[in-house]
Amino acid sequence: MALLLVGTYSAAAGLAGAGGGGAVALAKGAVPARYQSLVQKWGNLCPAINPALLAAQLYQESGWNPRAQSHAAAQGIAQFIPGTWATHGIDANGDGKRDVWDPADAIPSAASYDCELAGYVKKVPGDPTNNMLAAYNAGAYAVIKYGGVPPYKETQNYVKIIRSLEKSFARPVGRVEPSRQAAGAIYFAQKKLGTPYLWGGNGTPEQQGRFDCSGLTQAAYRTVGIELPRVANDQYNAGPHPSRDELLPGDLVFFSDDLTDSRAIRHVGLYVGGGYMINAPFTGAVIRFDKIDTPDYFGATRVTKDGAAALPTNLPPDSSEG
Repeated sequence: MALLLVGTYSAAAGLAGAGGGGAVALAKGAVPARYQSLVQKWGNLCPAINPALLAAQLYQESGWNPRAQSHAAAQGIAQFIPGTWATHGIDANGDGKRDVWDPADAIPSAASYDCELAGYVKKVPGDPTNNMLAAYNAGAYAVIKYGGVPPYKETQNYVKIIRSLEKSFARPVGRVEPSRQAAGAIYFAQKKLGTPYLWGGNGTPEQQGRFDCSGLTQAAYRTVGIELPRVANDQYNAGPHPSRDELLPGDLVFFSDDLTDSRAIRHVGLYVGGGYMINAPFTGAVIRFDKIDTPDYFGATRVTKDGAAALPTNLPPDSSEG
């Protein structure tokens, strides 16, 4: 096992290469199964959007919570404020009412609103999707006035966040760019081998340096300047998703009892190559190597700095491990 780690650490240290292009198909399990067909269908409503982009917006707005309500009175899975819903909400499921709390209306309404905004700014130079997102954040007039994404920090950041999250929801086509921070993350995890597991552990001195699963991966990537969310199912959205045969050292690997829903992920480890990960498994165990090829293997994420930075910080708490 020591030879395995040395070899994979060396490989991670020398990673380089180009990534693949964009895609409109959704990554496996990235969208909860109950919403996947809606997102796939309505995400193709107009050329300015795609299913992964629509998924990124919904996740950023509500974390897939159909009962979400903000302090600003934004409501439902797409977080429409009442005035906007009154103008742009549609009865997509044909039940005779426009219900902001019903994803069967709210998700199509979000796509329809995106496309309406895209129509307002269709003659503006630049990327049509970026201009649509800027119009969503700052209004179509500002996009038209400035001839593209306006010079507002908030708007520019919003466009970057959604475009970064889009990569997490898209099924990759071609090779996913290797992580240049992988070696440092592996090095940190290697030094923690043999440390006892602690539920909720963040490695603090008060906790005798102990971790749970997502606490370990969070701490490992923090040492290389990437701040991951605290829980495993949010860490899944920190970058694109390589397939099993494309895994590289440093990828996060995830496990779940529901292979159709990333929100149900309950465990995460740090892949080191050869079918093994370093992970903090459960109470009574220590940080150790384990095989990843188990029936509950969900998938993997190749962490990127932009992907991690794009993740929302206001999602409701959940019951995922760590």
